[in-house]
Amino acid sequence: MKNLKVGVLGTGDVGRVLATGFVGLGCQVKMGSREAGNAKAAAWVAGAGPFASSGTFAEVAQWADALVLATSWSGTENALQLAGAQHFAGKLVIDATNPLRFGAHGPELALGHTDSGGEQVQRWLPGAHVVKAFNIIGNQHMIAPSFPGGTPDMFIAGDSSEAKQQVTQICQDFGWDVVDLGGIVSSRYLEPLAMVWIMHYMRTKSGNHALKLLRK
Repeated sequence: MKNLKVGVLGTGDVGRVLATGFVGLGCQVKMGSREAGNAKAAAWVAGAGPFASSGTFAEVAQWADALVLATSWSGTENALQLAGAQHFAGKLVIDATNPLRFGAHGPELALGHTDSGGEQVQRWLPGAHVVKAFNIIGNQHMIAPSFPGGTPDMFIAGDSSEAKQQVTQICQDFGWDVVDLGGIVSSRYLEPLAMVWIMHYMRTKSGNHALKLLRK
């Protein structure tokens, strides 16, 4: 992965953690936001070293070889419109989002059962190779997860086998085991799986948990 140009769309905790992880792999990383000179992006660049830079969504999408989508769900469609769908053609897009909204009982999925955020992102970016990943874990454990019960699993989904192979390698480089659930349609199950993580977080007030598929 060294020297891969990775664009990260989003300046929140998830975007900054994954961006830092890619810098640690020797990648060039550009963080994108709606406007040039975004304060969060500038602060991240200042602390991330010479391989880090920032720009607008469009600048990042055009520059990058591969992209990470780390926006809030409510802002995702607009972010991709600003970036320009044509700039994603033929590129890997790691979709780390969850289609969350906040209802009377707290966080819940805005899409489900017959559709998913991952499928929607693929429709918004028809020329890209979208792979759902990093949506089932809190940002504090996305890089080098360490748990007494062993290495946790990152579940992924996407239509391109080549793109999923690339994401599998990225996840392994970050310290994960990987479970491939098939096409992007399996985001319908990964996003509810994220709710399992989220609801346990809400009940325990702790993000120190991860998921693993046990086999025998």
